[in-house]
Amino acid sequence: MRRLILVLFVTPLVALGDITGKVVSVTDGDTIKVLDSTSTHYKVRLTGIDAPEWDQPYGDASREHLASIVAGKQVFVASDHSDRYGRVLGKVWVQPSDCASCGKTLDANHAQLLAGMAWWYRYYASEQSPEDRGRYESSEDEARKRKRGLWADPDPINPYRWRKGKR
Repeated sequence: MRRLILVLFVTPLVALGDITGKVVSVTDGDTIKVLDSTSTHYKVRLTGIDAPEWDQPYGDASREHLASIVAGKQVFVASDHSDRYGRVLGKVWVQPSDCASCGKTLDANHAQLLAGMAWWYRYYASEQSPEDRGRYESSEDEARKRKRGLWADPDPINPYRWRKGKR
């Protein structure tokens, strides 16, 4: 019984909290791997968005767009929880590539929406701040209207529907 109690108290502490580190890989359009200063690796799932799967139309484009923003860069991940797969869930902040004097002021999650490389993840909207809900929803609407990225497709398939069809 002591082991179980110890595991319950120790495991969440590893996955919770903000992270600062270098992006060492971009798995797909909404998942990255970050290495912190203690050489701890974190798999980070970008919150508020759902990007196309790797084998789905626009999957590669979405991953490449996210990589162009964060790959090899120092990031700050604002997080307070993890998911059932052990991934840290968070908002990823990075220095914009066009502003050498700026800090980590670019919300990479939001940038994916603006470019039309992800859907706003409405199912988890209640976990976002009211400000983020409004920004993310309007950014997806704008990308749709302007037919950016995956919205150029006449019938884009939501990743949730894509995954469900694979099961």
